[in-house]
Amino acid sequence: MESKDSRDNIANIEKHLRRIDYIIRIEGRMILNDFNITIPQFTALQMLIHNGELTIGELSKKMSLACSTITDLIDRMENNKLVVRKKDQNDKRIVRIEVLPIGHEIVEKVLEKRVQFLKSKMIGLTEEEKLSLDKGLESLYNTMKENQ
Repeated sequence: MESKDSRDNIANIEKHLRRIDYIIRIEGRMILNDFNITIPQFTALQMLIHNGELTIGELSKKMSLACSTITDLIDRMENNKLVVRKKDQNDKRIVRIEVLPIGHEIVEKVLEKRVQFLKSKMIGLTEEEKLSLDKGLESLYNTMKENQ
């Protein structure tokens, strides 16, 4: 049986993660404004870079958005030269979305600014505290990833 202290500890961890996520998302939105890109466009770029070229349907599932919404999103991204639609090499009926160099560049720059923001907020932590936080968050992520 779980103790009250353990439940309180876990509740505190969840609360802190939620608050940290909120602060990072607010800062992330401000950073995205500098690049004239929307949050869904940035999310789509990250998913395409991480997963490789996807179809509209595959991206729709990963982003939990309707195919029509993703189609409109990709249209705007294509107009801004962030992505391009291309026919699948093996099956010409399938259209995949490829991230163009400017899309890769924007993601790299945004993530670097986010890292710099986090670094500026962690100035008061010792290297040991940063390492401990890194290891703890990595362990939590790995446990959560395995159980999905």
